[in-house]
Amino acid sequence: MSDQKAKAKTKDIAPGTPGRRGKSLGMRMAQCWQLYLLLAVPVVITIIYKYIPMYGIQIAFRDYVPSRGFFGSEWVGLDWFERFFTAPTFKRMIVNTVKLSLFGLLWSFPIPIILSLAINQLRFKRFKRAVQTILYAPHFISIMVVCGMIRIFLSPYGGLVNLLLGGSHIDFMTDPNAFRTIYIASGIWQDAGWGTIIYLATLSAVDPGLYEAAKIDGASLFQRIRNIDIPELIPMIVLQLIMSAGGIMSVGFEKVFLLQTQLNKAASDVIAVYVYEQGIVDHAYSYSTAIGLFNTVINITLLFIVNKIAKRAANVSFI
Repeated sequence: MSDQKAKAKTKDIAPGTPGRRGKSLGMRMAQCWQLYLLLAVPVVITIIYKYIPMYGIQIAFRDYVPSRGFFGSEWVGLDWFERFFTAPTFKRMIVNTVKLSLFGLLWSFPIPIILSLAINQLRFKRFKRAVQTILYAPHFISIMVVCGMIRIFLSPYGGLVNLLLGGSHIDFMTDPNAFRTIYIASGIWQDAGWGTIIYLATLSAVDPGLYEAAKIDGASLFQRIRNIDIPELIPMIVLQLIMSAGGIMSVGFEKVFLLQTQLNKAASDVIAVYVYEQGIVDHAYSYSTAIGLFNTVINITLLFIVNKIAKRAANVSFI
């Protein structure tokens, strides 16, 4: 009888844990209250700053007047969305936003991957660290400073680019055809080095024995990169692509706004700047909220679509 009771007791106890399986959530929280207390801090902050403000989304469906509050303002339904869809600049803003994002993704996305593969092959640690520091440095420069540098370099009178072109006086900042190139090229210069961090961290986890075995088998440098490094990077590349796809409609406001002029608006008029002009400058709170909500819905939709495609193609998903 005593053996049977002992067996019954051991069945109730989970392996590797001092307590019983049937413990309630409250008892488990009491046992590990320190961990739950640490978890509570980011959870509360996320709720306060990310979820509670979602209550204000209803502004997009009301003729919001601050003095009347949310419920005192008149409900207008989808009127603000209709106004945006019928705006004279609607098509231009959508096209400019998508072009800036897609071309930026096309040109800037592969650069950190190529740089990380090249840096990973460097064997002199001091030189490797120096190269990484030089590449990371532009990321820490303020957008305001970067845009000021761009304006100085592209100045038609004494600008570095015009001096290199033989002393010409081309005003690139007023040319709509040059705006997209300026925006994307400066973005690559500023963020490409910073983007290598996550790929270099992935490559650092590769077993050095794989490289040694490949060398013994006579594999060249490019063969080692193609057969060892790139397969290791593919899951991370897919995750980064999914995250980038989720922000296609979210072109950075600050940089576009600081580089925008009246003469290059044909290429720089994007949704983010339009939301600022309507919401902050013209105080059209409901209208700007409706535009922002439309933008967010498009981004979330693209995120799910790309995530589903990636899951089927590479068996990698973010959600």
